[in-house]
Amino acid sequence: MSVMYRPTYSNSWALVIGINQYKHAGSLSYACNDANAISSILKESYEFPAENITVLLDEEATKANIMSCFLKFSNDKVQVDDRILVFYAGHGHTEMGRRGDIGYLVPYDASPEDLSTFIRWDDLTKNSELIRAKHILYIMDSCYSGLAITRSLQPGAVRFLKDMLRRNSRQVLTAGKANEVVADANGPIAGHSIFTGHLLEALQGKAAKSDGIITANGIMSYVYEKVSNDEYSDQTPHFGFLEGDGDFIFKASILDSLKEDEEIDNDYLVEVPAVLHEKRGIDKEEVIEETKEYLTDEKYRIKLDDLVNYELRKVISLLTEENFPVQEHVINQDTFLERLKKYEQTLENVRLITSCIAHWGQDKHLPTINKVLTHLTACNDIGNGTVFWLNLRWYPILLTMYSGGISALARDNYQYLAKILTTKVKASHDNGSREIVLRTIYELKGSHNDPFKTLPEYSRNFVPRSEYIYKTLQPDLDDLLFLGKSYDELFDRFEIFLGLVYVDLNPDNRAWGPVGRFAWKYHRSENIYAQVLKEAELLQEDWPPIKVGLFRGSYQRFKEVATKFEQFFSKIGFY
Repeated sequence: MSVMYRPTYSNSWALVIGINQYKHAGSLSYACNDANAISSILKESYEFPAENITVLLDEEATKANIMSCFLKFSNDKVQVDDRILVFYAGHGHTEMGRRGDIGYLVPYDASPEDLSTFIRWDDLTKNSELIRAKHILYIMDSCYSGLAITRSLQPGAVRFLKDMLRRNSRQVLTAGKANEVVADANGPIAGHSIFTGHLLEALQGKAAKSDGIITANGIMSYVYEKVSNDEYSDQTPHFGFLEGDGDFIFKASILDSLKEDEEIDNDYLVEVPAVLHEKRGIDKEEVIEETKEYLTDEKYRIKLDDLVNYELRKVISLLTEENFPVQEHVINQDTFLERLKKYEQTLENVRLITSCIAHWGQDKHLPTINKVLTHLTACNDIGNGTVFWLNLRWYPILLTMYSGGISALARDNYQYLAKILTTKVKASHDNGSREIVLRTIYELKGSHNDPFKTLPEYSRNFVPRSEYIYKTLQPDLDDLLFLGKSYDELFDRFEIFLGLVYVDLNPDNRAWGPVGRFAWKYHRSENIYAQVLKEAELLQEDWPPIKVGLFRGSYQRFKEVATKFEQFFSKIGFY
């Protein structure tokens, strides 16, 4: 079941292990120093309560003690909004298994001849499923392979600070891989290993951004670069996400000024350092790379079509009543959020393909956008069920329209924006057709007072659905297009066109249209709506949206629609 996390930590916990003297293995010099230093800096600089830090040194660090202390995090004392850091300094070991490398920690009492006395890395990661804490960071000053790392961030990635705290994560940073020798001396700080020496310097502030924020990804990036390039080092740290896409936050003073109970969601966009040399290789990234490659040459047209068809077939096979039942009568915050997340995960690849095509596509690729949208809407032919769940089936289509529309605007590709908003799809009650923007908004019962207000994080927002989508799309679109802070304006522009085109095409000739985040900025300095109107007035019939046929290809029609829509949303009462 999905959990709503708060943009803060309720408590902090740590398990810190250092082993110099082994019962049956060779000794190390500075592992205990490393462990004690980590324990101290967590208490002194990062507000980890002393009673919440367990330190196991030498003979205390038996297999039984390590596993017992780790599994204690699964008790009721650890809550969902807590953070946990696990630090280990000692020997690592790798065994070749039938399906790849398997990594092990070597506890104090491990016997080299008996693998059962080692701690398999998977035992820690799999058992983390029992732990409610939203963020767990494993830092291992040892070398081994077999880590199930799914990805690391792209260089230059940006994320919303509070949003990172509202997403779960399991992250790991290790000193090196299986075939590398970890240096136990010659670190930048006397009495510490190379890895932990650079780690301590990162925690002392060298990994902080100009705004003072220190995150796990920032620590990883700093340590990776320093250890990899250290003249005494023959090791390359290994790092990334084991699960989730949040980020363990060490320090972020600016959070104090970002009040959780504000009616308008107030967040802070930060650049998250990432390493140029790490390579991602999961399905999502492969789909993106294939799509971009296929867009570069006409000879790949069939391959692109095959890729789109494959992903659409996969999605359509999942968007069934069996997976997304519409007969359920239980509707609450948990079931609603769970359904949203499930839709988002199911449509992820198709949404990213749409973004790629809308951003880099040419005229000849326009039919592909049409195919994506018409096929997705065709999934919604089920006519009987609970109205709430029937309506929500249009959420992934709206999300795909947002993703493609923002991507098109990032390249001033208004032809694709028009296609995304005006593709004809089957009407709801007859054999005719109507533009997708009309059908989708109608089915979702677009209103500033919508079901997204049931989510605590968005309960006091003026436009909760808009705020939710804003946060949901940002990570993927920034990774894909490197939008940075321009994302905010592009998002508002898309929502402005979404509302204007809806008003223009609405056969009822009503002024009502879907209202987004741009509306509460209307009387502020960042009034994007006014900017759009000025652009249109300056260029009139030469304005790109008019030239591609939006607003019936007429500036006069646009002016009528824009005035009507502005009169509507400016009186809603946001101010």
